[in-house]
This record gives sequence, C-alpha cells and structure tokens, in this order.
Amino acid sequence: MPRDPGVRWPSADPDVLRPYDELATRMMPRITSEPIGERLPEVQLDEPEGEDEQKKGPSLAKAGGRMAIATLTSRITGFAWKVMLAWVATLGVLYDSFTVANTLPLIINELLLGGVLTSVVVPLLVRSQDDEDGGESYTQRLITLAVTVLGAGAVLSTALAPWLTGLLMEDDGAANQQLATWFAYLLLPGLLFYGLFAVLSAILNAKQIFGPAQWAPVINNLVIFATIGAFALVPGDPTVVPTNMSDPQVLVLGIGVLTAMVAQATFLIPPLLRSGFRFRWRWGIDERLKEFGGLAAWILGYVAVSQIGMVVNTRVLTGGAEGGPSIYSNAWLLFQLPYGVIGVSLLTALMPRMSRAAADDERDKLVEDLSYGSRLTTLMLMPVSAVMAVAGPSIGVALFALGRGSVADAERLGQALAVSVFGLVPYALVMLQMRVFYAMKDSRTPTLIMVVMTAVKIPLLYLASAVLSPVNVVLGVMLVNSMVFVVGAVMGQVWLWVKLGNLRSRRVLGVILFTVVASGLGALAAVLAGMLVPDLGTVGTAWVKLIVQGIVGLAVSFGVLAALRIDELAPITRRVAGMVRRG
Repeated sequence: MPRDPGVRWPSADPDVLRPYDELATRMMPRITSEPIGERLPEVQLDEPEGEDEQKKGPSLAKAGGRMAIATLTSRITGFAWKVMLAWVATLGVLYDSFTVANTLPLIINELLLGGVLTSVVVPLLVRSQDDEDGGESYTQRLITLAVTVLGAGAVLSTALAPWLTGLLMEDDGAANQQLATWFAYLLLPGLLFYGLFAVLSAILNAKQIFGPAQWAPVINNLVIFATIGAFALVPGDPTVVPTNMSDPQVLVLGIGVLTAMVAQATFLIPPLLRSGFRFRWRWGIDERLKEFGGLAAWILGYVAVSQIGMVVNTRVLTGGAEGGPSIYSNAWLLFQLPYGVIGVSLLTALMPRMSRAAADDERDKLVEDLSYGSRLTTLMLMPVSAVMAVAGPSIGVALFALGRGSVADAERLGQALAVSVFGLVPYALVMLQMRVFYAMKDSRTPTLIMVVMTAVKIPLLYLASAVLSPVNVVLGVMLVNSMVFVVGAVMGQVWLWVKLGNLRSRRVLGVILFTVVASGLGALAAVLAGMLVPDLGTVGTAWVKLIVQGIVGLAVSFGVLAALRIDELAPITRRVAGMVRRG
C-alpha cells in the first residue's frame, strides 16, 4: 500500500496492510435484536476507503469517548465525596476506621461472586445470545444464583463483622477497631447490591447497552454527597474522640453509604426491562452455568489470592502512622482516575468484541484488539502519569489541605501518588491482558499470574513496614503496588506470546518508545513551568502549580506525539478537531 512520504510512522498495520485506525477501531456488530439504550453502533466491514466519515461506523475512540464522559463524571464525583469527607473529618482515625469498614463489602463481594461476574460473565453471556431464547433463561439462572449467594453472604458477614474488622487491622495501629466495627455492621449488607450491580452491568454490556452502567455510580456518589452534608450537620466533633461518636453520626454516615449502594444497583433495573428482558426465579444448573462454574473455580482462586494481598496491604497500613489507610485510599483513587476514564472505557468496548473473536477462534482479530488496546493505553496514560509524578505534591495539597485537612497529611498523600504513578501503564496493561485470557475462557493463567504477583507483593510490604518510619509506610505501600504491576505486565505479555504467538510487540514497543520520549519532555516542561509560579500561600501555590504544570506538561507531551504523527493518535485528534470546529 502506498504511504505518504511525510508520515514518519507506518500509516498501515504492517501485519494486515489495511489502514489501522479503520481496521482496529471497528466495533463488534450486534449479536441479538436491537437493544434499547446507549449501545455501540454497528459498522460496515467493507466500507470503501473514500467514503465520507459521517457515513462510516464510529471508531473505538468515538464509542469509548462517550463512555469516558460518564466514567469521568463517575470518577470525579466519587473522588470528590472522599475529598469532602476529608474536609469534614480529616485524614485521621475516623477516616481510617471508615475506610477499613467500607473495604469489607468490596473484599467479600469479590470473594463470593463479584470478581467472577465481572471477569467471565460477559464472554458467557455473549455466547448465550446464540441460544434460541437469546440467552434469557441463562441470564435468569445467573441472576437467581447471584442473589442467593450474595444474600446469604451479606447475612453471614454482617454477623461476623467484629472478626472481619480485626482481620484487617493491627491491634496496635492507629485506626480504631471498635469504630470500624460499628461502621461494618451498617455497610456489610451492601455487598448484595455491589454484586447485583456487577451482574446487571455485565448483562447490559453483553447487550451492548453501556450508558446506564457507566452513569449508575454517579447516582451512588450523589447520595453520598447528601450523606456527608447531613453528617457534617450532626452535633458533636467526631475528630476529637472517635470512639465517642454519637449514634446519629454513625447511623447517618453508615446508612447513607448503604443507601447509595442500593441506589446504584436499582438504577440498572429500568434499562434492563426496556431491553426486553424479563426476570423470573429460575433454579437449577444448566450446561452454561456448569461451564461458568468451571471458569469460576480458577477465578475464585484469583480473587482469593488477590484479597490475601489486600488484607496484608491494609494491615500494614493500619500498623503505620495515623492517616495511612485514608491517605492510601485517596492516593489509590487518584492513581486510578486516568485509568478509569481511559482504560475502563476501552476495556468495556473491547471485551464483547474480543469475546466474539475468541468464540469464533479468530486469533488474528483477538491479537489486533490486544495490540491496539496496548498501544492506545500507553499513548494516553503515560503522559498523564509523567505529569502526575511532577505535580503529585501539588495535587495532594490543593485537594486535601482545605477545611479540617492537614497540610502535612496532604503533602504525604501527594508524595505517595508521585512515587507510584510509574505503575499506571503496567496496571492498565495487566487489566487488558487479563481480559484477553478470560475472552479465551482461560481463567487458570490469570490466577497463576496473580499468585506470583502476590508472592512478590507480601514480602515487600512487610519489608517496607520494617525499614520505613511509620509516617512513610504509606509511601512504601504505594511503591510496592506499582512494582508488582510491572511484574504482572511482563508476565502477562510473555504468557500471551506463548499462547497466541506474534503479538505485534515490535509496533507496541515502538509506540512505547515514542511515548516515553514525549512524556519525558512533558515532565521536564512541567518542572520548569512550576518553578515560575510565585508564592501565593500554601494552598494557592499548590492550585496554580497543579493547573500550570498539568496544562504545560500534557500540551508538550501530546504536541510531541502529534509531531511524530503516530497513527494511534489520529482518531483522537480528528475527534477533538471536529468538536472544536462544531463548537
């Protein structure tokens, strides 16, 4: 295929000799009847190359962009309520204890069914749509099973709340076990709704209805905003003597967050009904659920091993200085924010298509999606991580030093973010690689990879706890987590190469090389721009630095990438240019 001599990066995929931004960004055609709701529209696979762009099917970048708006809103509001709670209660004992209790339903949900649902349900639901009833009976059995298992788990775990909080907390740590137990009694019933949200989201995604599941967490966050506002108005000062919190304070915060979990799950019921699905209790295990059980056995092992790592992670944090768990929780949310906007949207769009390619044994298409997903993930996340490394301390102070917030704690949070963001791209690649294994109905390999990652993680966590001062333990924990993601990404790539053969790694490495150069220049520009910011007070300077370094760093990074004319950036730049013209 002829190439424009001015293009420095190949304008066609070298393996298939077709324009890559047209080939690899096509969405999977619908599988069943026309769904109601926001779905990914179809494309014509034999579209002539010269057609007007408006007649072409939307690219993965465009479809993912719509989901990114919802995900961005969800992530921002989710992070905002945690910042709001820090302003009201500080990053101290109260926040630490609440964080431990709020973690419990997530851990148990993952152990019972949640991790299995989000990992293997979409491939099996896609296959079930080839049944005579479009997969309705399979879906009914799946919901019946999920509600039964999660409901029983919610009752049992709530009864065991004191033991569970003790499992996550060091006896001599700063967090208060009694306070965490009070919160746990109120929050643990919510694991039923976490699991229900996961299974309903999977069903809607398999029907290519993505909007409601992306917006449901926003409803959750809005309810929590109202809860924290009510909590702030309850008489008393919970930051002085946390164990003497009044009953209304405990009830307002605990019941409010539980209500938010319920609202998030029930928000998905109307769009599911509009899609034509009708639920009825359907008991028994059919062949597909037996298949699900076989896959789930390895996934359960994966989840169990990962949760062991999470328990050790939390115990190390609670054994450090006051504020460690809450600082880690918020630094981790900031770490995940770029991935949540870009990576999750990309995986949500790619997963059904990869599942169909694997079901049809079309490995070339599967490799295309893996290669494209890896390159787009690197291209979008690496510049962001470089700027976050430079602006980390400013981010912490700007967001968490207001209200009752401590500047020292806010700086520590920013430092924890800065030392860990090198793991952002490896983390996103691990998530993508795992989805490829699951699309191939291989749940064994991800579990083995997780075993190795956890075996590396646990000794390093205890080493960090032993050699670092209590106040710096949280920095060591964030650093260890990122190092483990690097190990996981390398292992996943090697394992996929063994299973699939040529992964087009040379092209991926080329994009990584160009992006490293661009991100390095962006980080350098951000450092220089930060040096020009005058002293405007601690918080004021932090906000100005954050804005200036963010704009300058990202502008330079993506400007260099645009100058290099990397094809993977072209669909995004065209979309942005189109929005600017319309605006």
